[in-house]
Amino acid sequence: MARVVVLGGGVSGHTAATFLAKWLGRKHEVVVVTPNAKWNWIPSNIWVGVGGMTVEDVVFELAPVYKKAGIDYRQAKALSIHPEGGEKESKPHVTIEYTSPTKAGEQEIVSYDYLINASGPKLNFGATEGLGPEAGNSVSVCTPEHAAHASNELDLVIEKMRKGEHKKFLIGTGHGMCTCQGAAFEYTFNVDHKLRKEGVRDKATITYISNEYEIGDFGVGGMHIKRGGYVTSGKVFAESLYSERAVKWIIRAHVNKVEKDRVHYELLDGTKHEETFDFAMLIPPFAGAGIKAFDKAGEDITSKVFNPGGFMKVDADYTSGPKGFDNWSPKDWPRTLQNQDYKNMFAVGIAFAPPHLISKPMKSPNGTPINPTPPRTGMPSAMMGKAVAKSIRDMIEGKEQEPKHTACMAEMGAACVASAGKGFFSGTAAAMTMYPVIPDYDKYEYGRDMNGTFGTMGLAGHWVKHLLHHAFIWKAKLKPFWTIIPE
Repeated sequence: MARVVVLGGGVSGHTAATFLAKWLGRKHEVVVVTPNAKWNWIPSNIWVGVGGMTVEDVVFELAPVYKKAGIDYRQAKALSIHPEGGEKESKPHVTIEYTSPTKAGEQEIVSYDYLINASGPKLNFGATEGLGPEAGNSVSVCTPEHAAHASNELDLVIEKMRKGEHKKFLIGTGHGMCTCQGAAFEYTFNVDHKLRKEGVRDKATITYISNEYEIGDFGVGGMHIKRGGYVTSGKVFAESLYSERAVKWIIRAHVNKVEKDRVHYELLDGTKHEETFDFAMLIPPFAGAGIKAFDKAGEDITSKVFNPGGFMKVDADYTSGPKGFDNWSPKDWPRTLQNQDYKNMFAVGIAFAPPHLISKPMKSPNGTPINPTPPRTGMPSAMMGKAVAKSIRDMIEGKEQEPKHTACMAEMGAACVASAGKGFFSGTAAAMTMYPVIPDYDKYEYGRDMNGTFGTMGLAGHWVKHLLHHAFIWKAKLKPFWTIIPE
């Protein structure tokens, strides 16, 4: 009997674990280690953040689902990986610490034959002084609880606006190296939509602040899209939307401090500025989960297994970074997500270390990096989880000696439906696809295939996003025919 341990129960980890359990059956063991008791459909946290959905609408309990699937579920966090074994356990293993109420703080060794690191990101609010709900100066929509708190704070501001007060809203990224501009983009326009619905939009100034070089970069170097038979830049598409909704923007910005009513930020040109606000939702940068690694003798090999940000190294070309932006290649990106030193370890989603940036790296004259880091969430994340699950299945069953299934961001497309306001008849969303995710300028004039890259805006997109919300929660709960819903 082989044992596969999956670290993390988010989109990529949950996808890998549930498919492995289905394919391998009870002949082998699938163990999920995740500190969370509930699964969260993160894209809908945006709607929780404006009161359009409740926390209960976007989460469900993991334990019953994993029990039904025959998955051994441990509500715990991974502390360390021992890929060569150790004194107490000769097999490769992980050390975990339980977070469940009944066993909180207890540690345990869990051996494995194969390991999938899908631990996702650490929300690194500490990278910016005063950032985040705990500091009390800004809100977040990164978790359901954060989003509910944001909704409550938003309602308090709206009450004051009803009494005639003018309020300033600041929404965007809270650091120069943030990843998730998409969430800030969506929240900006959902707040705009809610204020219009409440009849107080005329009493609001909304400003979007971002580390992007141009609006619409999203950490993928921007994109050109086909609309109505014409090719236009994502910058034009995005700026048109911001202008139509009377949203101001500040770009090429590194927020270095958040106070109760203002942010301090540095622009790419090196100048320093302040922006005041009454309500701020700022996305934090991401870091790895902080897992350590040790060899058989107990020596720390964390730097061998993980990059400095805490993300696991896989089959990428990590020598490509020093070559410089103009010499990077789509071929640098991983295909099988297998660790180069320990062949029974894989990393998927945000947990894997990208070989380099996708957007052009930039620094201010003060030496401050101000550029988006590569996104690895959503559709690509799920596709990675499924591909790695297929490879491990084939190796366990003796069909293959090495991973054969691939999920390379330079060879896959992605679809995104970004909400710009919730409402069955009044909602809108930007529906976009791109192929491939990593631009290839040697192969395509605009870096991507224009036959697979397009964008549109309207009510239909909102209906699609609402449908996807229910479809993916259905899939994650392993309801009938869950496997036919694509990643």
